[in-house]
Amino acid sequence: MDATVASYLPIIIFIAVCAVIGIALMVAPFVIAYQAPDPEKLSAYECGFNAFDDARMKFDVRFYLVSILFIIFDLEVAFLFPWAVSFSEIGMFGFWSMMVFLAILTIGFIYEWKKGALEWD
Repeated sequence: MDATVASYLPIIIFIAVCAVIGIALMVAPFVIAYQAPDPEKLSAYECGFNAFDDARMKFDVRFYLVSILFIIFDLEVAFLFPWAVSFSEIGMFGFWSMMVFLAILTIGFIYEWKKGALEWD
């Protein structure tokens, strides 16, 4: 029985260290953080305007274009990682199919850029 417990000892130590770090990271903000934020800290900063009451207010189309671009390039990265890992097995067909995929995304990005979708003036 001691050999079985000894074989699981590194896993038990790893779980204990993870639990201590996790608890420390959850408790640290309450102990260290400054508790009286100023009005500038509480102001709207992500979207550029204050919160509103009507949820049906129209947004500028640029918000949607930027979110679509983010999703496109997020998917690009999600496809590039497995492609890079299996690059030696997929051969030239896999290489050129990824180049076509990247070219289509690049053409779309250039189109968005030329149309001024990334300009916030």
